[in-house]
Amino acid sequence: MPEIRNIVVLTGAGVSAESGIDTFRDGGGLWEQHRVEDVATPEAFARDPNLVHRFYDMRRAAIQTKVPNEAHMALARLDAGWKGSLLIVTQNVDDLHERGGARRVLHMHGEHLNAWCTACDSRLHWTGPLFDRPPCPVCGSRALRPDVVWFGEMPYRMNEIYAALREADLFVSIGTSGAVYPAAGFVQTARDLGAQTLELNLERSQGSQSFHETRLGPASEVVPAWVEEMLG
Repeated sequence: MPEIRNIVVLTGAGVSAESGIDTFRDGGGLWEQHRVEDVATPEAFARDPNLVHRFYDMRRAAIQTKVPNEAHMALARLDAGWKGSLLIVTQNVDDLHERGGARRVLHMHGEHLNAWCTACDSRLHWTGPLFDRPPCPVCGSRALRPDVVWFGEMPYRMNEIYAALREADLFVSIGTSGAVYPAAGFVQTARDLGAQTLELNLERSQGSQSFHETRLGPASEVVPAWVEEMLG
């Protein structure tokens, strides 16, 4: 195998599941008893902003009670110890990678603990509720919404992600379903550009055939084992 220096890691819901954060499609297409279409699309927000704000206020409060698990901590050790390039691209909107100690993290789907002012385009760290329409600290308007990427919206910082994929020697997907694009296409992009590809997952993803290697098991077990292997 060629020398590995530049690594791109993609993480999905399976990384945070063992910390008690539900995945989108648990429970037969429901997310905490809500249809995704009712709480996670721009149309849903336009139709019933109160429902959407209540839902995300609960999620924002709940996430602050969760703690990083062994997979988050292992990726933080990789971040601290890896001398080459590393980018942890997460589809998750929690902050458990950062609280676990990782720094080289990119949130392609936004963050629960941020609010976005659609009037002045400011993005602000936000830990409280939005249901009561607090004013934007920057411009004073009451146009704050959750700073998360809903279905039908463009993920953040795609240019940075593809730039990292072009330079990657190794692409690792952890805890993802392989069902949601554009993230589901990263493995094929990386492979076409010459990178080795590795899947770490509880079960094979929809795109599992695109990986050179798949290792199955709970993230809290397979991720630390892989990190120790990489750090020697």
